[in-house]
This record gives sequence, structure tokens and C-alpha cells, in this order.
Amino acid sequence: MAGHEIRSFHALGTYSQWGIVESWSICPEDEGWTQRKPEHGKTYFEYLKNYENLQTTFNPTDFNPQKWADAAKAAGMKYVVFTTKHHDGFAMFDTKESDYKITSTKTPFSSNPKANVTKEIFNTFRNDGFKIGAYFSKPDWHSEYYWWPYFPPKDRNVNYDPKKYPERWQKFKDFTYNQINELTSEYGQVDILWLDGGQVRPLETVDKSVDWQQTIKVDQNIDMDRIGGMARKNQPGLIVVDRTVPGNWENYVTPEQAIPEHPLDIPWESCITMGDSFSYVPNDNYKPTKKIVETLVKIISRGGNYLLNIAPGPKGDYDQAAYDRLNELSAWMKINQSAVYATRTVAPYHQGDYYYTRSKDSKIVNVFHLSAGDAYQQPNEYVFQVPENFKVKKSQFWAIKADWIGRNVITRSP
Repeated sequence: MAGHEIRSFHALGTYSQWGIVESWSICPEDEGWTQRKPEHGKTYFEYLKNYENLQTTFNPTDFNPQKWADAAKAAGMKYVVFTTKHHDGFAMFDTKESDYKITSTKTPFSSNPKANVTKEIFNTFRNDGFKIGAYFSKPDWHSEYYWWPYFPPKDRNVNYDPKKYPERWQKFKDFTYNQINELTSEYGQVDILWLDGGQVRPLETVDKSVDWQQTIKVDQNIDMDRIGGMARKNQPGLIVVDRTVPGNWENYVTPEQAIPEHPLDIPWESCITMGDSFSYVPNDNYKPTKKIVETLVKIISRGGNYLLNIAPGPKGDYDQAAYDRLNELSAWMKINQSAVYATRTVAPYHQGDYYYTRSKDSKIVNVFHLSAGDAYQQPNEYVFQVPENFKVKKSQFWAIKADWIGRNVITRSP
């Protein structure tokens, strides 16, 4: 996590066919903001059945991981994080633990040579020099060992008390362990295990000041020491991100759709969508490239990495708008990469419209100037504070794509 990087994040699943927010609509707790549509089911259980039947029509025939990798690499990205399984439990890899997967004969795409989507993405991006991250949901709303059909689900949590039914919970722990073992032993080098679903955690780690954690009423200890130990044995040096669960396995923190106001003293990465949604939504509102660049500058000035989410559609490809943003970002990164990669924070970090990074050897400070509005407004003069004890040898302004951002480079005197 040293230095700064921009990464590519992808959420592709059966839910793309309905253009809904990932698999959240099958969670009773979240029916408000996910807006279940009546045409997909008149009752919750009819909706759930129809949702699970999306497996039988999922056929992303335009899936081309090389096209993704080419665009991401040109845009300066160094890592990829792919959603191998979201909360609905539909596996985008060839798991042996469930038939609810893209390689099942129930899924039309299973006959495609690229049916094992996770394997194709990992191999393609790895061959292009990317580090590989596997997003994996700890909760699994399709598994009878998490949402037991004997009880109706009521929220995002397990729908029974694991302490009352320890044998059933053990089966879920083993199920999860086995799937993560598959991902970390059968798919080549994996650099990051990005675990989502923070409700699956020891009860004593619940933070009641956080709204969504207030729904966690029972212990959901999945034995992360066992899982993490196995995964790191399979992949020495593996970074594990047990999101929102403090302890040995939250190796860095992942603020979602937000940027910390100040530098943090721990490794971190902001996970932010290119559009409004983490998954494909028709006619999504894609952020302009100026906004993406400004977000990157704010993140690196505070010492973080930028995980940029791009949502493939039901046919397995991005909207053209996403490629357009990546192409424009590519032009900016070619000029500014020295101010982004392997840089460090430097006080004052951020003052007004100015944001700072420094080179690893501290000989160069980059000062970015941002302006409000749709187009960059260059001031008559740049007035900013020089970092303390930094004696300026040379100052240079880079005339960079005037409708996005301005950048000054100052060099330390010997």
C-alpha cells in the first residue's frame, strides 16, 4: 500500500439484467433504497424466486476481459478488484460448494469458453502487470446455512442464532472457508482478499454508534484466524481486507463513497463509483473526468488509494461513457503519473483549492490546483504555501488539459 495508486473495481452479476443495485433488493431490511419493482414479483418471496431464476438467463456474451484490462492500464490503474461473489451468493467462479454459479449448466453462459469469469479476469489482468484483488461476500443469502429456509429472512444478518444451532453455523463456516480456499489456491497469484459483509463478525466487535451495525444481535464469528491463515498460506504476503472489522485481518480500511477529511495514520483506500451505482443501472449518471481527477488528487493528498468502480452491463461490457472517461483519464495520467505513483503526503496536505504530494525522496513537491464548476478556471496567479523547511530551487507550472486541473512542481534546493 506504499505510495498512491488508482485501481479498477468491477461488480458483474445476474442483477445486471434488472439494472438494480447489486443484490441488495433481496434483503428485506433494504427494500426502501433498492426499490423492488412490482413487475419482478408481487410479493417478497415471489421476487426472491424470480431473482434467483436470473441465473437461467444470464449470458454476458460481450464479456472481454482484455478490453477491460487495456482501458484500465491506459488509465494508469495498477490493481483490479473483481466481485467473485456478492451477498446473493451467486459465484462468478467455478466453486464446488454450490450450483448457484456462472459455470452451472443452469446458466447459459456456462457453455462459453470464458465461463469461469473470475479466472479469465485474473489471468488477463495479471498478464498485463496488474495486482489481483478478489472481492468476496462473507454473508451468503442463498446458502441454507446462512439464511435457513426454516425461518424467513428479516435483514442482512443470519436468520437464526448460531449459538442455538452451532452445527448449522459450523457448516456455514466450512462452506465459506472452502470457497475462499478455492479462490486462493486455484486462480493463480492473488494479492488482495477483499472481504465484504461486515455483519459477519464476532459480536464483541460491533460498534453500536454505526447505524447498520445496530441490527447485529447475534454472534457471527466466522473464525477469521482460520480463514486468513489458510488464505495467507495459499498466498504468502496476501493483504486481507476484513472490512469494518477491527483486528488482525483488516489490513487497510475502505471508506465507501467518501474521502477522509485528513490524512490517516493507517493504510486506506476510498471505494467510489464512476456512476451513481456499484452495479449496472441503465442511463447511470457517470461522473465527468474532471470530477474523477479531482477525487484522485484529494485522495492521494491525504495518503490513500482510489478504488474506482466501473459497472459492466448484462452483456458483460461497460457503457461507452465509461470507456470515454478512462480514455480521458489516460491522457491526464501520462502527464501526471510522477505526481501520483509512489508519492507521499506532505504538510499542509490541503489548503483552500491547493492539494499537495511529494516525491519519495522529498526533493519534489507537487501542488495541484482545483476549481469549482464544469471547466477548470485558471487563476491570474497561483498563491500557495510552500511546505515548511522546503527551500525552493525551481518552480514550474504544467499547462495540463485546462478544463480539468492545474499543477505546479517545485524542486528543493540542494
